[in-house]
Amino acid sequence: MTTTVTVLGNGLKIATRAMPHTATLSVGIWVNAGARDEGDNEQGLAHMLEHMAFKGTKRRDAQTIATEVENVGGYMNAHTSREETAYYLRLLPEHLDLGVDILADILTESTLPELEIERERGVIIQEIGQSLDTPDDLVFDLFAAACYEGHTLGRPILGTVDSVSAFRQQDLDAFLRRHYGAGQMLVCAAGAVDHDDLVRRIEQRLGHIGNATSAVRHAAPWGGGRKLATRELEQSHIVFGLPAKIDTMADRFSLMALSTLYGGGMSSRLFQQVREKRGLCYSIFSFSQLHSDGGSFSVYAGTSAGQVDEMLSVCAAELASVAGGVGDDEVARAKAQVRLVHAGQVSYEKA
Repeated sequence: MTTTVTVLGNGLKIATRAMPHTATLSVGIWVNAGARDEGDNEQGLAHMLEHMAFKGTKRRDAQTIATEVENVGGYMNAHTSREETAYYLRLLPEHLDLGVDILADILTESTLPELEIERERGVIIQEIGQSLDTPDDLVFDLFAAACYEGHTLGRPILGTVDSVSAFRQQDLDAFLRRHYGAGQMLVCAAGAVDHDDLVRRIEQRLGHIGNATSAVRHAAPWGGGRKLATRELEQSHIVFGLPAKIDTMADRFSLMALSTLYGGGMSSRLFQQVREKRGLCYSIFSFSQLHSDGGSFSVYAGTSAGQVDEMLSVCAAELASVAGGVGDDEVARAKAQVRLVHAGQVSYEKA
């Protein structure tokens, strides 16, 4: 299977992977704007805008958007990360027109109704509370704050209760204008989809939009250090990591392979040494975080307070062992796992 990419005249990119054996398709728009792109008084704004996307346009209210998608058996969702916001649908192929129309509508004709803002404000504040009450969520925000303290990459994606409580319609609209431009967007589709047909449909609906007014990012220096939150719990949840220098796409895949080999599966070094042979925890895994200008190589583990030191010592010893050399069989196994997820080639066209 091959991924084909077309760039429209206004800079909007369209990528498809045709999967002829499938009976459905998924289509979405990824925007190169997330929590790291927020100003000092905008913490959580990108996430709130994602919530608001399906809450009303000039032609549809929130219920109409949901009903039209589900009337044809479709599924609709969105997410916000530190560097991107995504809006996507899963549909039967004959309803692609509806999918494209809904996506174009919510990104270009959203009215950001004040009543819906107030409703979502309460929902997000509850979401923040739930995250703070969930230690295996909270620990990742603490890790980001330790790595990038003082930089927007170190902030929680959800924002704070105070920041979310202060947002108004004009704040959301300003962020939308500042970051939701053609050059900041990537339309993706996979499944029973024809690339040229999708390009034609997207050009009709989004070929006219302009570029973002201001989409400049500042590099995040690695801080390191330690962040702790003490709770009366049975387990200690721990994340630790190192900065990763990523200059090329090959570096990214190498980091993925390293993470897989070290702690990415049941055959990995960490799973075998920490859980299987020593029984020091139930859950442990390594992971790579890839940003547009850097990243990190990290480990999460949940264990009892009395076993933290031993668990960390074993992790450190295994990392030193990996640095000293790995077997060809380990490398081959890691590459096979990475290939399973990232198979395919990419071809580019200019429209």
